[in-house]
Amino acid sequence: MAKGTGKVLAQNKKAGHDYFIEETIEAGMVLTGTEIKSVRGGKVQLKDSYVRISNGEAWIANMHISPFDKGNRFNHDPLRSRKLLLHKRQINELVGSVKRDGYTIVPLKMYVKDGYAKLLIGVGKGKKDYDKRDDLRKKEAKRDMERAFKDRNR
Repeated sequence: MAKGTGKVLAQNKKAGHDYFIEETIEAGMVLTGTEIKSVRGGKVQLKDSYVRISNGEAWIANMHISPFDKGNRFNHDPLRSRKLLLHKRQINELVGSVKRDGYTIVPLKMYVKDGYAKLLIGVGKGKKDYDKRDDLRKKEAKRDMERAFKDRNR
C-alpha cells in the first residue's frame, strides 16, 4: 500500500491551505485501548494539532480524540500528547528540516492501515497571505473552466 492509503479517519484540510507541504512521512502512534476504539469510530480531530520533537522523540500535541462511550474509568484525556513511532533517522531528518527558516511539521491525515492507526505528517513552509489568495484564485479558475467544459458537453 502507498503512503496515505487506507480508511481515512481524519484529515487536516487547513494544513494544505496554510503550508506548502514539501515532504511527507508515515508514522505510527502509541495509543491506549480506549483511544484506538475512538479512533476506529472516527472521533478524531487534527485541526489545531502539531508535531514537536523533544529528547529525540516525536510527539503530537493538541490532537483531539474523543473519550470512548463505553470506556468508563479507563478513558483517556482527549488532548494528551501522544508519542509518534518513527525511526531515529526519520526523526533526525525532521529535526534538520525544522531548523530551516519557516518550516514546521504538521499532521495531514490519520488512517487505519493493516489494523494499525497511522498518521501522515508533512514538513511544510508557511504560506504568506498573498500565496493563499493566489491559490484560491487558481482553484476558482479551475472550477470555472471545469464548469464551462461540463456545460458545453451537455
